[in-house]
Amino acid sequence: MTAMPHEPLTQEDILLEGFLALKTPEGFRAELIEGEIVVTPPPDGDHERYISRITRQVSRHSLVDMDFSGNKGLKLVGAIDQTRDHVIPDATFAPLDKDLFLGAEPWMPGEGVAMVLEVTSTRGHKDRQAKRRGYARGGIPLYLLVDRDDSTVTLFADPERGDYRARRTVPFGKPLPLPAPFGFDLETTDFL
Repeated sequence: MTAMPHEPLTQEDILLEGFLALKTPEGFRAELIEGEIVVTPPPDGDHERYISRITRQVSRHSLVDMDFSGNKGLKLVGAIDQTRDHVIPDATFAPLDKDLFLGAEPWMPGEGVAMVLEVTSTRGHKDRQAKRRGYARGGIPLYLLVDRDDSTVTLFADPERGDYRARRTVPFGKPLPLPAPFGFDLETTDFL
């Protein structure tokens, strides 16, 4: 990431280098989202329960066998504005036959990822806004957001120009259709 001798480092380069060198306390995670370093404490048990319920359904019901990674670092570069986000979704899903996680660097590109999942915690507004835009800019086809503050589940789809053009929200307790390659209705009754 070092600039050529004749090229000065930009503020964005300096921030990225500082971010990548950051050491966080055990269990905490650091992300670089829209030019801001965000450090999040370890999740609570309810947070992990939502992830468990969703990953179990994806494993059982998807049309395509899905590989799953919890807390996998994604390096997302905006196609239009070249924004460089480094995010860690609560869950990342990719078709098993792509073997996307095998040999992946700690910060891997988002190409080939089918869906990311976030469950709101201490900074829900980041999940609703900045991370949503980052996933869209990075071309992630589907973003599933479990919003514990609103007791809703939202599926964002069809990324274009830095945001998602489609979204569908259901309250906890109602099913949420997931399109291919998942192809099933996500049950949320366990979320109540």
